[in-house]
Amino acid sequence: MPAASSAVHAPHPLRTRDFRLLFAGRTLSLLGDAVIPAALALAVLKATGSTSALALVLACAMVPKLLLLPLGGVAGDRFDARTIALTTDAVRCVTQLVVGAQLLSGSPTLWVIAAAEVVGGAAGAFAMPTGAPLVKGTVPTAALHRANAALGIAQSATRLGGPLLGGTLVLTVGAGWAFLLDAATFAVSAVLLAAVRVARVPVPRSSLRADLREGWQEVRSRDWYWTSLIGHSAWNGAAAVLMTLGPAIAIGRLGGEATWVVFLWTGSAGLLLGSLVAGRARPRRPVLIANLGLATYALPLVLLALPAPAPVTIAAYGIAQAGLGFLSPVWETAVQQAVPAHALARVTSYDWLLSLAAMPLGYLLGPLAATAWGPEVPLLAAAVIVGGCCLGTALVPGVRRFGTEERADGRAVERAVDRGR
Repeated sequence: MPAASSAVHAPHPLRTRDFRLLFAGRTLSLLGDAVIPAALALAVLKATGSTSALALVLACAMVPKLLLLPLGGVAGDRFDARTIALTTDAVRCVTQLVVGAQLLSGSPTLWVIAAAEVVGGAAGAFAMPTGAPLVKGTVPTAALHRANAALGIAQSATRLGGPLLGGTLVLTVGAGWAFLLDAATFAVSAVLLAAVRVARVPVPRSSLRADLREGWQEVRSRDWYWTSLIGHSAWNGAAAVLMTLGPAIAIGRLGGEATWVVFLWTGSAGLLLGSLVAGRARPRRPVLIANLGLATYALPLVLLALPAPAPVTIAAYGIAQAGLGFLSPVWETAVQQAVPAHALARVTSYDWLLSLAAMPLGYLLGPLAATAWGPEVPLLAAAVIVGGCCLGTALVPGVRRFGTEERADGRAVERAVDRGR
């Protein structure tokens, strides 16, 4: 197999200058972002004493992101992805500086923080679709899996250490410094991106509507892609249900706040473990195996609904998050190899759109159903939905056949065998 030989002898992508710079910038940004959730929640609640105010701020970041993601995908394909990523890093650097300055002032203004989150969310809508084109434009095809595995490990590691760093900053020097740290990571990322050389595929000029339609057609034309997206969206909705109802169950029935902290930490550790396994494993049917692994998220949902003993529930959550850690690099590699380079940003923007849109539904419907029928009902319903949707992808011919990678030009080739040296 010629492809196998090229993969085995190809240098690790971190040995190449451009991907190394991209990796360093993305890792810094991920670390800064992992610090923010705890800092933002504590800062807004401390300043306002209102959970409604926190919900408003979170919505201000989410809504523009959802509305603008398809446009971000068009921009990522039509223009230079590196320039867009660099620009959005600069914008988000400024927004985090604004929030940080507000918090350090001692008398933060809610509407200023909310406005900054609106701008930051809009910038994120344009930044997120650039990830796949940047990776594909800096490493050869044979090294894509290694590159995505390295980024997956970095993301998992930052999710493990970021909250700890964020909590330390909040408790020692104040939440404002967490936002200043995030601003600094965006600034450094922009500088590093400015030095990255990214191969770019020219896209023929067409109308915005035509660009959007072409991107959606790329999604619809691959049964393995759009059916997997249904499962991934179900996972995000189920995760939102678990995150809203899980803390109260852990605190009230499973041993208190410490149980929930251990629950989350174990999930982060599982995420990292799954990413490490993905860097080494080469399943013959990668999309199928990854989707089956994602179905394990039904386990902690069912165990929380019972509720099962805390150690069993915590272990199940670690296994479920390992499934997510495994899926991410495998999925990214499959998409980057199968989707034409000129449509990659648009396709991934639809991926993000469907995934993120399911989360607000989970946040809304989970508590409403729990109020009406008790937390067991939405938890079990979410388990059935995520398990059914992810396991159901095994019935799709394209998912089962994805043991050979489909090239962007439509030809099927044998998957490169890379032992991760």
